[in-house]
Amino acid sequence: MTDTSDTSETSTDMPEMMSAWRRETYGPAAGTTRQEIPLPIPGRGEVVVRVHATGLNAGDVRLLLGDPLLVRPIFGLTRPKHPVRGMEVAGTVSAVGPDVVGVELGQAVVGELVGGGGLAAYVRVPASRLVTIPPDVAHTAAACLPVAGGTAWQALDAAGIGLGAGVRAGGTQRVLIIGASGGVGTFAVQLAALRGAEVWATCRDRNAPLVEHLGAVRTLDHRTSPLSGLPARHFDAVVDIAGGMPLRDLQRLTASGGTVVLVTGDGGPVLGPIPRMVKAVFASIGSPRIRSLAATPRPEVLTKLLELVAEGRVSPVIEREYPFAEASAALAHLEAGHTVGKVVVRGA
Repeated sequence: MTDTSDTSETSTDMPEMMSAWRRETYGPAAGTTRQEIPLPIPGRGEVVVRVHATGLNAGDVRLLLGDPLLVRPIFGLTRPKHPVRGMEVAGTVSAVGPDVVGVELGQAVVGELVGGGGLAAYVRVPASRLVTIPPDVAHTAAACLPVAGGTAWQALDAAGIGLGAGVRAGGTQRVLIIGASGGVGTFAVQLAALRGAEVWATCRDRNAPLVEHLGAVRTLDHRTSPLSGLPARHFDAVVDIAGGMPLRDLQRLTASGGTVVLVTGDGGPVLGPIPRMVKAVFASIGSPRIRSLAATPRPEVLTKLLELVAEGRVSPVIEREYPFAEASAALAHLEAGHTVGKVVVRGA
C-alpha cells in the first residue's frame, strides 16, 4: 500500500501525447476518429491507467448519440463533455497523484469510468473506483465486469434473488430474465443460477444453447412466443433487460410478494425511460412491486465478481474482440444491435 500524500509518481516511459478515439459532436459511430491528444495528468486522489482492454456497453451508444435528450444537460447540451467512449477499463497504473492510498505504480486494475474515456491509450481515474485484478484473470475478462456484471448483480439484489426474499415452497426461487443474451443478461443468468435460483430466460432462438449453457433451465423467444403464454404468478422475480414489455404483463407473471426489476433504459427520444419509470411507481401500488434500477459503481461488487471469474464460477461471454485500431468498428457493431455478450477493444 502506498500513501503518496502531496507527491506524485509517474512511470519513466510515459509519453506526452496519446491516441484516443473521439467524437466531438453527437452522432453515429461512423463519426468517431482516432486523434492524438495530450496525456492526462492525475489530480488529487487520482491515477492514470495505461489501458489494456475496454469493455463497451449499450450505454456507450446512447451517449454517443446523445439519446435521449434528457441526458444532455448532464453529458453536454450541444456536444459531449466526454468525447471518448468506453466506461469499463482494465490496465496498469502508470501515474499516481497526490493523496492516493492503496494503489501503486504497475498495479493491474479495473474500474468503471463515469462518462467514458476508455477508448484511449491512457485514462485518468479516481483511485477509489479501481479494484486490483487477480493474477489469473485476463484484462479482457476483467474489462467486462464493472458495468455489465455490476448491473446484473445489483438487479438480482433488487429482485431479492439469493437474498431469501420471496422463496417459494421447496426453497428454490424462480426468476425470469428478459433479454438474457446481451452483456448484462449473460451475467444475470450465471449469477442467478449461482445463487440457487431456477432461471428462465428469453433470447433469440439461435442464442438459446448459449443461455442454457450459462444456467437457464428454459429459454424462449418472446418475439415469437409471447410471454402471455406463460402461467400467471409463476416467478418470484422478473428482471427486464430487453424492455418494451407492458408493465401489467410483467406483474401478471410475478407471484404475490415478488418483484419486477426494470434494468433497461429504453424509451422515447426525449424523456427516455422516465415515463415508464413513473408508470412503474403507480403500478407498484399493491403487489407485485416494480423497481427501476439505477446501477452505480460498486467496487465491493466488482471485487466479488473478479473472485468468481478467478474461481471459474463466472465466465464473461465475449462475442468479439477488436484491436485498438478498429475501435470505431467496434462501436458500430454495438450500435447495430443484437450483440451477444460483450464487445471488447484491446489496448493501443
